[in-house]
Order: sequence, then structure tokens, then C-alpha cells
Amino acid sequence: MLNKKTVDDINVKGKKVLVRCDFNVPLQNGVITDENRIVQALPTIKKLIQDGGKVILCSHLGKPKGQPLPEMSLRPVAVRLSELLGQEVVFAADDNVVGDNAKAAVANMKEGDVVLLENTRYRAEETKNEDAFSKDLASLCDVFVNDAFGTAHRAHCSNVGVTKYVDTNVVGYLMEKEIEFLGNAVNDPERPFVAILGGSKVSSKISVINNLLDKVDTLIIGGGMAYTFMKALGEEVGDSLLEEDFVDYAKEMLEKAEKKGTKLLIPIDTVVANEFSNDAEFKTVDRGGIEAGWQGVDIGEKTAKLYIDALKDAKTIIWNGPMGVFEMENFAKGTKAIAKALAELDATTIIGGGDSAAAVNILGYGDKMTHISTGGGASLEFLEGKDLPGIVAADDK
Repeated sequence: MLNKKTVDDINVKGKKVLVRCDFNVPLQNGVITDENRIVQALPTIKKLIQDGGKVILCSHLGKPKGQPLPEMSLRPVAVRLSELLGQEVVFAADDNVVGDNAKAAVANMKEGDVVLLENTRYRAEETKNEDAFSKDLASLCDVFVNDAFGTAHRAHCSNVGVTKYVDTNVVGYLMEKEIEFLGNAVNDPERPFVAILGGSKVSSKISVINNLLDKVDTLIIGGGMAYTFMKALGEEVGDSLLEEDFVDYAKEMLEKAEKKGTKLLIPIDTVVANEFSNDAEFKTVDRGGIEAGWQGVDIGEKTAKLYIDALKDAKTIIWNGPMGVFEMENFAKGTKAIAKALAELDATTIIGGGDSAAAVNILGYGDKMTHISTGGGASLEFLEGKDLPGIVAADDK
């Protein structure tokens, strides 16, 4: 398993610490509409303040593509962080991120002070991982802490490039938790190990399905991708979401599961609607009964029962992707049933970011899960068995 140095392995007293956070929060007219990511960064920040470090925070926000766009400034985050920490967070407003304001703010820091740099993506070099910006960032600090799992699958200046020019590179608490739960769950799970994959497309989960079939005891398929599997079994899917190019791939996966003796479950009944709208006419049909003019929008009750039965004895469960069109009230029942079942189980339950994380939180089951990943794309790549550049760059223990 990945064994990386963390903030607990170092003492930063009197040192300048650059912390890469994930403050990529939704903003409307300069107001933060969901501060979850800011709150999750607090334990690492507080630990470094308590140790007497000079804490310099950085993050990207949105996709300004190298332009200093005022609507993507991190200033509102500095204001909210000051309130949450109960101390002033100095905002270094530099369009080039590491400019006169940043340098002056850092030069004036005392132990326990906090400075927040401007959006790292104001610099075009950030996403290209070019040395000039990496060196600028490194020039501010003695120690680098990466606590941004959401960007761990990208090699950018502020999470990977900077580590080339700093002697001490460790991970924060949030990153440590992601490595522990997602990494260990996939590589050394307590069994039985069940994965539930939903969401709309097989194409975005190809490598995940392939990797997990080698590791799990049972793989459960729901959401829009189920129809490509149905088609692979020669069933009609009406107007349901279908990726024709991946029907053969779905066939291969069904064969692979059979060879390995891994259970691969796909829906035995489906809620179908006559149009893609919450107000559509809808009904439940059995497996193979989707007619022309109708599209699958959720798993049916029999399927939900089948899936919940398959989860009963599981000791480790990973869930990525909803079971239906959960943002429409009429077609959220399957996703709700799975979320409720997971909340009641005595197992390690890991929710892999993105829509499934949103669903679990919206339904109020967030605190009943062992771990909810903060990164959609990053958690998928972890489940594919890929090395994430942001994690690889940290020092080994």
C-alpha cells in the first residue's frame, strides 16, 4: 500500500509551509454556495497553525485558463476561512499568483499566521506543469503539503511540479484518508468485497470495471450503463441510453466475470418513461421488456431488492454512480434504496465522489458512510488502479 509521509511525520515550527488545498467551491455572484471543501481542509490547516508553522494556502478555482478573471478569484474563500478559523487569513491578490503582494505577505508572517494565494490557474503554466511557476511557488516555502485529492490525478505546478524544488513533501489529513480508504479498499479489502457502479456511461468506467472484476466478489451495475450490458445479452433497450461502440466490451466483461466466478449483476426489472422528464408517463417492466419509444430511467423494485440482498454479507463496499436519474424525484427511488441499505450495513462503505457523493449527502446519509471521496475523477482513476501523480510526488515514509 502507498505509505506516504503525512503532516504528523514533520514539525513545521517556524517554517513556511505551502499547502495545496481543494478550494474549488461553487460561487454565485461572489457567494460560496457549498463550503464543504473548505470545511474539509480545516483539520490539516489547524494542525499546521498549532505547530507554529507559517501557513501559505493555494488552490485553483474553476477554469480561468491563464486569465485573471475576477469572478474566479479566491478572495471570498479567504473571507470565509477567516471566519471558520477565527483568525485573519491574509489574501494575497496577485494576478500572477506569486507577485509583490504574496511575497510581502509571506515576508511579514509570524508563527501561526495564514496567507491565501490567488487562484493558481490564473497562471497558464499551472495546468502545463511548467517549471517557472513551480519554482515561483517553491520560492515561498520550506515545506510542501498536498491535501487536494480532487486534483491528485492531474500533474500540475501546484501539486506536482512544486515538489521538485522543495525538500520536504508530505500529504495532509484529507489526502491520507483518501489513500487509506480508496487505496486499501481496492488493494487489500476485507471480504466479501462488493462494488456498485452506476452513472450514465460505460465508456467512462471501462478501466474501472475491468480492474474491479479482478478484485471484487460481486459487481453490481445500475444507471444508464446497464442498458449497454442488456444489449450485450441480446435484449431490446428501446430508447434507453446505449453506447453501441461498447456492446462488445460489455460482452467481454460478462464473459470475464463468468470465467473468474465473480457475480456480475444487472437489473432484472426497469422503470421506463416515455420521455426524459420527471412529468413523463412511467411504468416498471421486467428484464427484456423495454419497448420502442420507452427509455430506462431507474432500476425497478425487484432489482433494488436483489442488489440489497447481494450487499447483506459484504464487509467492504465501494459505490460510484447513481442507479437512475436521481435528480428527478420520480426516478430517484433506486438510488435512495441503495443509499439507505448502505447506511444500515455494518461494513466499510466507500462512496467514490461525484454524483454518488452528492446523492448520499442530499439524501441525508452522508454521516452514515465510512468514507465519502472528495474527488470524482481522482477516485475513478484510483479505482482503475492508476498511480495518481499528486500522491506519487509526496515523500515515502
